[in-house]
Amino acid sequence: MKVPKTIDLKSWIRFHAKIGVILGFFCGIIYSIGGLVVDSLVSLGLASGAVWETPGLSLGTLLAMGALIGMPVIFGFLLICAACLEALICYVFPNWFSYFNFNKNS
Repeated sequence: MKVPKTIDLKSWIRFHAKIGVILGFFCGIIYSIGGLVVDSLVSLGLASGAVWETPGLSLGTLLAMGALIGMPVIFGFLLICAACLEALICYVFPNWFSYFNFNKNS
């Protein structure tokens, strides 16, 4: 099997965006469920609000659920920026990365 030495820039950025969205979604799940559990425990009186620094179920809990949407967007955007930076570095310093060529014409 021949390994391609040319990378399509659109697919490179799309791959990074998908990875960022998936990572952001998993981090959003952990953050929102963790916040919901802690706030629920404080509201039920099973945990101290002073220790966790939360009043219990409140608007903050609802905002934590927004992490399910916000984190994938933020992670996706950051990894798109990282992909663009990687491609720019490969364009500017092609001798450092002689194995891959980001040019479509090669």
